[in-house]
Amino acid sequence: MVKVVPRTYLIYSFSPDNKPVEKVYPGEIVIFETVDALGGQVRDESTPLTSIDWSRVNPATGPIYIEGVEPGDTLVIDILDIEVEDRAVIVTIPGAGVLGYRDIKPKVKILPIVKGMLYFDNIKLLPKPMIGVIGVAPPSGSIPTGTSGPHGGNMDVVEITRGSRVYLPVFVKGALLALGDLHVLQADGEICVAAAEVSGKVVTKIDVVKGRKPLLPLVETQTYIHVIGYGEDLDEATRRATEVAVQGLMKEYLLSFEEAYMLASLVVDLRINQAVDPAKGVRASIPKNIISIESLLT
Repeated sequence: MVKVVPRTYLIYSFSPDNKPVEKVYPGEIVIFETVDALGGQVRDESTPLTSIDWSRVNPATGPIYIEGVEPGDTLVIDILDIEVEDRAVIVTIPGAGVLGYRDIKPKVKILPIVKGMLYFDNIKLLPKPMIGVIGVAPPSGSIPTGTSGPHGGNMDVVEITRGSRVYLPVFVKGALLALGDLHVLQADGEICVAAAEVSGKVVTKIDVVKGRKPLLPLVETQTYIHVIGYGEDLDEATRRATEVAVQGLMKEYLLSFEEAYMLASLVVDLRINQAVDPAKGVRASIPKNIISIESLLT
Protein backbone atom coordinates (compact mmCIF):
# COMPACT_ATOMS: atom_id res chain seq x y z
CA MET A 1 0.00 0.00 0.00
CA VAL A 2 1.17 3.55 -0.81
CA LYS A 3 0.65 6.36 1.71
CA VAL A 4 0.94 10.04 0.73
CA VAL A 5 1.87 12.72 3.28
CA PRO A 6 0.82 16.13 1.87
CA ARG A 7 3.01 19.21 2.23
CA THR A 8 0.31 20.84 4.35
CA TYR A 9 1.64 18.79 7.30
CA LEU A 10 4.84 20.59 8.26
CA ILE A 11 6.98 20.63 11.40
CA TYR A 12 9.81 22.98 12.37
CA SER A 13 11.31 20.86 15.13
CA PHE A 14 11.76 17.16 15.87
CA SER A 15 10.05 16.25 19.14
CA PRO A 16 8.33 13.29 20.81
CA ASP A 17 5.41 15.69 21.38
CA ASN A 18 4.69 16.05 17.65
CA LYS A 19 1.44 14.36 16.69
CA PRO A 20 1.79 11.87 13.82
CA VAL A 21 -0.13 12.73 10.66
CA GLU A 22 -0.06 9.20 9.26
CA LYS A 23 0.50 5.65 10.49
CA VAL A 24 2.37 3.14 8.33
CA TYR A 25 3.70 -0.39 8.62
CA PRO A 26 7.23 -1.60 7.86
CA GLY A 27 7.47 -2.49 4.18
CA GLU A 28 5.04 0.20 3.03
CA ILE A 29 5.76 2.88 0.44
CA VAL A 30 5.40 6.45 1.72
CA ILE A 31 5.44 9.55 -0.48
CA PHE A 32 6.38 12.84 1.21
CA GLU A 33 5.38 16.06 -0.51
CA THR A 34 7.79 18.82 0.57
CA VAL A 35 8.15 22.60 0.61
CA ASP A 36 11.48 24.29 -0.13
CA ALA A 37 13.74 25.34 2.76
CA LEU A 38 12.53 28.95 2.56
CA GLY A 39 8.97 27.82 3.12
CA GLY A 40 7.85 28.73 -0.40
CA GLN A 41 8.10 32.40 0.53
CA VAL A 42 10.41 33.47 -2.32
CA ARG A 43 8.34 34.19 -5.42
CA ASP A 44 10.96 35.90 -7.56
CA GLU A 45 14.35 37.62 -7.37
CA SER A 46 12.76 40.85 -6.16
CA THR A 47 11.52 39.18 -2.94
CA PRO A 48 13.26 41.04 -0.06
CA LEU A 49 14.78 38.77 2.57
CA THR A 50 13.32 41.11 5.18
CA SER A 51 9.87 39.87 4.13
CA ILE A 52 10.67 36.25 4.98
CA ASP A 53 9.25 34.76 8.16
CA TRP A 54 12.36 32.95 9.42
CA SER A 55 10.27 30.85 11.82
CA ARG A 56 8.93 29.07 8.71
CA VAL A 57 12.23 27.99 7.18
CA ASN A 58 13.54 24.43 6.94
CA PRO A 59 10.11 22.79 7.16
CA ALA A 60 9.94 18.98 7.24
CA THR A 61 6.86 17.05 6.14
CA GLY A 62 5.36 14.71 8.73
CA PRO A 63 5.87 13.16 11.13
CA ILE A 64 4.69 9.64 10.46
CA TYR A 65 4.29 6.88 13.03
CA ILE A 66 5.70 3.46 12.06
CA GLU A 67 3.80 0.61 13.69
CA GLY A 68 5.88 -1.83 15.74
CA VAL A 69 8.95 0.40 15.88
CA GLU A 70 10.32 0.95 19.38
CA PRO A 71 13.26 2.65 21.12
CA GLY A 72 16.46 0.72 20.45
CA ASP A 73 15.42 -0.26 16.92
CA THR A 74 16.83 1.08 13.66
CA LEU A 75 14.54 2.83 11.21
CA VAL A 76 15.56 2.03 7.63
CA ILE A 77 14.48 4.40 4.85
CA ASP A 78 15.06 3.50 1.22
CA ILE A 79 15.02 6.57 -1.05
CA LEU A 80 13.26 5.18 -4.13
CA ASP A 81 12.82 8.45 -6.00
CA ILE A 82 13.08 12.23 -5.67
CA GLU A 83 11.02 14.50 -7.92
CA VAL A 84 11.73 18.23 -7.90
CA GLU A 85 9.86 21.20 -9.32
CA ASP A 86 11.25 23.12 -12.29
CA ARG A 87 12.50 26.10 -10.34
CA ALA A 88 14.94 26.38 -7.43
CA VAL A 89 16.05 29.33 -5.31
CA ILE A 90 19.37 30.21 -3.67
CA VAL A 91 20.13 33.14 -1.36
CA THR A 92 22.96 34.95 0.34
CA ILE A 93 22.27 36.26 3.84
CA PRO A 94 24.36 38.86 5.70
CA GLY A 95 26.47 37.17 8.37
CA ALA A 96 25.76 33.66 7.09
CA GLY A 97 27.84 30.96 5.46
CA VAL A 98 31.52 30.10 5.60
CA LEU A 99 32.47 33.68 4.68
CA GLY A 100 29.83 35.27 6.90
CA TYR A 101 32.42 37.66 8.37
CA ARG A 102 32.48 39.54 5.05
CA ASP A 103 30.16 42.40 4.10
CA ILE A 104 27.62 40.19 2.33
CA LYS A 105 24.64 41.76 0.59
CA PRO A 106 21.30 39.96 0.73
CA LYS A 107 20.56 38.44 -2.66
CA VAL A 108 17.95 36.10 -4.15
CA LYS A 109 18.57 34.09 -7.30
CA ILE A 110 16.08 31.91 -9.15
CA LEU A 111 17.60 28.84 -10.80
CA PRO A 112 15.39 27.34 -13.54
CA ILE A 113 15.54 23.71 -14.59
CA VAL A 114 15.23 23.40 -18.37
CA LYS A 115 15.47 20.14 -20.34
CA GLY A 116 17.04 18.35 -17.40
CA MET A 117 19.69 20.97 -16.63
CA LEU A 118 19.92 23.49 -13.78
CA TYR A 119 20.81 26.99 -14.97
CA PHE A 120 22.88 29.46 -12.92
CA ASP A 121 22.66 32.32 -15.41
CA ASN A 122 24.30 30.81 -18.51
CA ILE A 123 26.13 28.11 -16.55
CA LYS A 124 24.55 24.68 -17.06
CA LEU A 125 24.76 22.30 -14.11
CA LEU A 126 23.69 18.67 -13.86
CA PRO A 127 21.00 18.23 -11.18
CA LYS A 128 21.66 15.76 -8.37
CA PRO A 129 18.49 15.91 -6.24
CA MET A 130 19.03 15.15 -2.56
CA ILE A 131 17.33 15.39 0.84
CA GLY A 132 18.73 17.94 3.29
CA VAL A 133 16.52 17.15 6.30
CA ILE A 134 15.50 13.65 7.39
CA GLY A 135 15.09 12.60 11.00
CA VAL A 136 13.15 11.08 13.86
CA ALA A 137 12.07 12.39 17.24
CA PRO A 138 14.76 12.64 19.95
CA PRO A 139 14.07 10.94 23.30
CA SER A 140 12.98 14.24 24.86
CA GLY A 141 12.86 17.94 24.20
CA SER A 142 12.70 19.65 20.83
CA ILE A 143 15.40 20.00 18.16
CA PRO A 144 14.89 22.54 15.35
CA THR A 145 14.72 21.09 11.84
CA GLY A 146 17.56 23.44 10.87
CA THR A 147 20.16 21.49 12.85
CA SER A 148 21.40 17.90 13.09
CA GLY A 149 22.21 15.32 15.74
CA PRO A 150 22.01 11.60 16.51
CA HIS A 151 18.35 11.72 15.43
CA GLY A 152 19.34 12.87 11.92
CA GLY A 153 17.78 16.24 11.05
CA ASN A 154 19.44 18.81 8.79
CA MET A 155 22.40 16.63 7.82
CA ASP A 156 22.77 18.00 4.26
CA VAL A 157 24.53 14.85 3.05
CA VAL A 158 24.75 14.80 -0.74
CA GLU A 159 24.55 10.99 -0.72
CA ILE A 160 20.99 11.05 0.64
CA THR A 161 19.63 10.76 -2.86
CA ARG A 162 17.78 8.40 -5.17
CA GLY A 163 18.95 4.82 -4.53
CA SER A 164 20.47 5.41 -1.10
CA ARG A 165 19.39 3.94 2.23
CA VAL A 166 19.29 5.86 5.52
CA TYR A 167 19.58 4.20 8.95
CA LEU A 168 18.36 6.20 11.95
CA PRO A 169 18.36 5.20 15.62
CA VAL A 170 14.87 5.09 17.13
CA PHE A 171 14.31 6.92 20.43
CA VAL A 172 10.50 6.95 20.79
CA LYS A 173 7.72 4.55 19.94
CA GLY A 174 6.76 4.87 16.27
CA ALA A 175 9.98 6.84 15.50
CA LEU A 176 8.05 9.92 14.18
CA LEU A 177 9.86 10.29 10.87
CA ALA A 178 9.78 13.54 8.90
CA LEU A 179 11.79 14.87 5.95
CA GLY A 180 12.18 17.92 3.72
CA ASP A 181 14.67 20.56 2.51
CA LEU A 182 15.18 19.13 -0.98
CA HIS A 183 18.07 20.43 -3.07
CA VAL A 184 18.33 20.18 -6.85
CA LEU A 185 22.08 20.47 -6.35
CA GLN A 186 24.46 20.98 -3.43
CA ALA A 187 28.22 20.68 -3.14
CA ASP A 188 29.86 19.40 0.04
CA GLY A 189 29.92 22.18 2.63
CA GLU A 190 26.89 24.15 1.37
CA ILE A 191 29.29 27.11 1.49
CA CYS A 192 26.97 30.13 1.21
CA VAL A 193 24.36 28.64 3.68
CA ALA A 194 21.90 27.68 0.91
CA ALA A 195 21.85 25.22 -1.98
CA ALA A 196 19.45 25.01 -4.95
CA GLU A 197 16.41 24.94 -2.63
CA VAL A 198 13.34 23.36 -4.17
CA SER A 199 9.92 21.90 -3.41
CA GLY A 200 9.20 18.38 -4.53
CA LYS A 201 8.26 14.84 -3.69
CA VAL A 202 10.17 11.92 -2.14
CA VAL A 203 9.17 8.28 -2.58
CA THR A 204 10.39 6.08 0.27
CA LYS A 205 10.12 2.54 1.55
CA ILE A 206 10.14 2.18 5.32
CA ASP A 207 11.57 -0.80 7.20
CA VAL A 208 13.03 -1.63 10.60
CA VAL A 209 15.86 -3.56 12.23
CA LYS A 210 14.58 -4.75 15.60
CA GLY A 211 16.64 -4.51 18.78
CA ARG A 212 19.76 -2.87 17.32
CA LYS A 213 20.62 0.68 16.42
CA PRO A 214 23.49 2.82 15.11
CA LEU A 215 25.28 5.27 17.39
CA LEU A 216 24.99 7.90 14.64
CA PRO A 217 22.90 8.11 11.47
CA LEU A 218 24.22 5.99 8.60
CA VAL A 219 23.80 6.41 4.85
CA GLU A 220 24.40 3.44 2.56
CA THR A 221 25.08 3.87 -1.15
CA GLN A 222 26.12 1.39 -3.82
CA THR A 223 29.78 1.59 -2.78
CA TYR A 224 30.03 3.27 0.67
CA ILE A 225 28.60 3.37 4.15
CA HIS A 226 28.76 6.90 5.56
CA VAL A 227 28.77 7.60 9.31
CA ILE A 228 27.22 11.03 9.85
CA GLY A 229 28.91 13.08 12.59
CA TYR A 230 27.77 16.41 14.00
CA GLY A 231 29.21 19.01 16.35
CA GLU A 232 29.52 22.63 17.35
CA ASP A 233 32.47 22.80 15.00
CA LEU A 234 34.01 20.61 12.31
CA ASP A 235 36.58 19.20 14.75
CA GLU A 236 33.88 17.85 17.05
CA ALA A 237 31.88 16.46 14.13
CA THR A 238 35.03 14.78 12.79
CA ARG A 239 35.78 13.16 16.16
CA ARG A 240 32.24 11.79 16.49
CA ALA A 241 32.18 10.26 13.01
CA THR A 242 35.70 8.83 13.39
CA GLU A 243 34.98 7.25 16.80
CA VAL A 244 32.04 5.31 15.35
CA ALA A 245 33.99 4.31 12.22
CA VAL A 246 36.91 2.99 14.30
CA GLN A 247 34.55 1.09 16.64
CA GLY A 248 32.93 -0.47 13.58
CA LEU A 249 36.30 -1.63 12.22
CA MET A 250 37.20 -3.08 15.62
CA LYS A 251 33.99 -5.11 15.58
CA GLU A 252 34.24 -6.15 11.92
CA TYR A 253 37.75 -7.57 12.21
CA LEU A 254 38.12 -8.19 15.97
CA LEU A 255 40.93 -5.62 16.12
CA SER A 256 42.37 -3.69 19.02
CA PHE A 257 41.66 0.03 19.07
CA GLU A 258 45.18 0.80 17.87
CA GLU A 259 44.93 -1.61 14.93
CA ALA A 260 41.50 -0.30 13.90
CA TYR A 261 42.77 3.28 14.27
CA MET A 262 45.60 2.50 11.86
CA LEU A 263 43.26 0.75 9.42
CA ALA A 264 40.98 3.79 9.47
CA SER A 265 43.88 5.90 8.19
CA LEU A 266 44.01 3.61 5.16
CA VAL A 267 40.35 3.11 4.28
CA VAL A 268 38.15 5.83 5.87
CA ASP A 269 37.62 9.15 4.08
CA LEU A 270 36.50 12.19 6.08
CA ARG A 271 34.25 14.54 4.12
CA ILE A 272 32.44 17.74 5.08
CA ASN A 273 28.65 17.59 4.82
CA GLN A 274 28.07 21.24 5.60
CA ALA A 275 30.03 23.92 7.40
CA VAL A 276 27.32 26.52 7.91
CA ASP A 277 24.43 25.29 10.07
CA PRO A 278 24.22 25.44 13.89
CA ALA A 279 25.58 21.88 14.07
CA LYS A 280 28.40 21.31 11.61
CA GLY A 281 28.54 18.01 9.74
CA VAL A 282 31.30 15.56 8.80
CA ARG A 283 30.88 12.04 7.47
CA ALA A 284 33.28 9.12 7.73
CA SER A 285 32.97 7.22 4.45
CA ILE A 286 33.92 3.54 4.51
CA PRO A 287 33.91 1.29 1.41
CA LYS A 288 31.28 -1.45 1.62
CA ASN A 289 33.87 -4.10 0.82
CA ILE A 290 35.62 -3.09 4.07
CA ILE A 291 32.72 -2.94 6.53
CA SER A 292 29.17 -4.22 6.95
CA ILE A 293 26.15 -2.43 8.34
CA GLU A 294 25.97 -5.07 11.07
CA SER A 295 29.29 -3.90 12.51
CA LEU A 296 27.92 -0.37 12.86
CA LEU A 297 24.80 -1.40 14.81
CA THR A 298 24.92 -1.91 18.58
